[in-house]
Amino acid sequence: MRALQPLLHDVVICVMAPAFAASPRDGQLRGRSTEGFYGHDRRLLHTACLLIDGREPEPIGIQPLGPDQVRFTSVHRDPRDRTNDPTVIIERVRTAGEGESILVRNVGTVIRRLHVELALATDLADIADVKRGRTGTTVRCTTAVDAPGLDWHSRTGRAHVRVTQPGRAPEVTDGPEGGTLTWPRVLLRPGESRQIRLAVSGSAVPEPPGHPRAPSSPAPWSEPDVHGDRRLMALVRTGLGDLSALRLADPERTDPGGPEDQFIAAGCPWYLTLFGRDSIWAARMMLPLGTGLARGTLWALARRQGTAHDVFREEAPGRILHELRPADVDHGNGLFLPSRYYGSVDATPLFVTLLVEAWHWGLPDADVDALLPYAERAMDWVVETSAADEDGLLRYYPRAGGLRHQSWKDSDDAVRDAAGRPIEPPLALCEVQGYAYQAASGLAGLLAARGKSREAERLAGWARDLRKRFAECFWIPASGGPAPRYVAIAVGQELSQVSGPASNMGQLLSTGILDPDGSHDVAAWLAHPELNSGWGLRSRSAAVPGFNPLSYHGGSVWTHDTAIAVQGLCATGHHKEATLLVDGLLDAAPHFSYRMPELYAGDARTDDSPAPLAYPAACSPQGWSAASGVAVLAALLGLKPDVTHRTLRLNPAPRWPMSVGGLVLAGHRLTVEVDGDGRAEVSDLPPGWRVTHS
Repeated sequence: MRALQPLLHDVVICVMAPAFAASPRDGQLRGRSTEGFYGHDRRLLHTACLLIDGREPEPIGIQPLGPDQVRFTSVHRDPRDRTNDPTVIIERVRTAGEGESILVRNVGTVIRRLHVELALATDLADIADVKRGRTGTTVRCTTAVDAPGLDWHSRTGRAHVRVTQPGRAPEVTDGPEGGTLTWPRVLLRPGESRQIRLAVSGSAVPEPPGHPRAPSSPAPWSEPDVHGDRRLMALVRTGLGDLSALRLADPERTDPGGPEDQFIAAGCPWYLTLFGRDSIWAARMMLPLGTGLARGTLWALARRQGTAHDVFREEAPGRILHELRPADVDHGNGLFLPSRYYGSVDATPLFVTLLVEAWHWGLPDADVDALLPYAERAMDWVVETSAADEDGLLRYYPRAGGLRHQSWKDSDDAVRDAAGRPIEPPLALCEVQGYAYQAASGLAGLLAARGKSREAERLAGWARDLRKRFAECFWIPASGGPAPRYVAIAVGQELSQVSGPASNMGQLLSTGILDPDGSHDVAAWLAHPELNSGWGLRSRSAAVPGFNPLSYHGGSVWTHDTAIAVQGLCATGHHKEATLLVDGLLDAAPHFSYRMPELYAGDARTDDSPAPLAYPAACSPQGWSAASGVAVLAALLGLKPDVTHRTLRLNPAPRWPMSVGGLVLAGHRLTVEVDGDGRAEVSDLPPGWRVTHS
């Protein structure tokens, strides 16, 4: 029988990439499901079970202390006490990448003599096996020789636990099923406490050379000062905290004395590493706070750009990486991926657009010029791949054993038609054509600014041809609904259209591939109850067969997808429709404590459904979800810089008065203030820049 992927909706996660800890709500680690301390995709410890006088403490509360730290509070009651009030309180503070401290306090009026035990064990499992629901065999431990503690070693990993506080050392026992630290006679007078500190560390064996690591410098973005809608303020603040915890750094640098190249890991627990598409989108969303994250993301991906044809990796010259792992991974169900995998059709054009947008936001010329050849090679891959297709569209042709679908909706059943039937590749997805058009148009502008007029015109012409082919191939007449037509999810071979309204078309709005009439029709669909759940944008229409509000890509709401649609709606002047989605997203946020998950259920918002339902296996925090607050903020302000004319366009959405300081344009911090009618003022523009309103 196939093991099931663990559910995450009730798991308490603290993260500081590349490490995280996943715990049940009582804080006890019992070796079940995802429980444990992790580092670099390896579970270092899956059991840390505390007993006092032979009994587990009784949990009473959880307090997050930041993205990387959480406090679990429990009590120990003694039947001999004359009061029902607890007299021994236990506080466990768990910190990702470090370990935990256990504080035992006597708040009663009599002396307590306690027997304290902590059972420890691990399977040193790979994160892919944990995701598949497979618990590994417990690894034998040995007593440490350098300090009180335990060690585990296997062919693929190693882990260490050390007691680090001064004072009486524990009794340490080891064995094939794990080990135990015991403090047999803990004497606590009234008001006294005893603290136990555990350091948890470890690594994969062998350690992957050149693999991303924890950053050693501050986050490469400005901290904004936001005043306005309190929901939006909280979403931005929480998201930035999570993004800081999801940072990783490339160990290589373009300049040994220069800044680290930092990027955002895709998400916790399954994707705590470099993902081309996810890391690019997070960096794009964060551009209003500076170009440092975009710079680091671009360089981390440029160094790993494809240079040769490799079928197993699905690598090709110019192609941008999909994901990077410490080792090759068997994901089960026939999916086996190499440590460096290129199987995405969208990361490559998105890489080009990130460079173009970073250029407009003020990425230094030295970086723009140094990264430009990588962008040109990436665009060459897009153009050549499209030219190999008889229809001139950008399609994906996955290999056996690789990802079947290669855009952001990449689950096995992600592409279904209006009848609910799964559609197999090769496919040309609608949003991917938009990405390709935007990349070509933007790069043409950058090349023209660099004096490469011939290359610029060639790309601009290619983009115009793609836009025409898109208009001919992707529109489907609608028999009902808010507009007479909608955009097909994809077209298959012989230009067969994949029917059924889906959120994919929302990502077209900001690419420029749609004309004004097309943007109007798409905007109407995004605001309609078929796609707008009231809590955000559904990935698939609720009116078609096979809609499932708890399907990964077949009806759920994705935070980043909603934010991208909001960006496009605002960019095309559809502020009314944008406000409907923004209000839904912001109303959903407090139900997740403003840590927006990867996705959540697509049930309709009604009087009988006063809160969105969690998708039980969603990653949280997730990179592009955490960045979505900044994306929505910038969309509502209507920010669009143009470096060639030194202009900052403002087109604020009405009904969203706010003041935002700490925005960064061309290295200068500026402030934007907007009133309730959408009138805006900007202060501290960079020299030579001006504001335009539209």
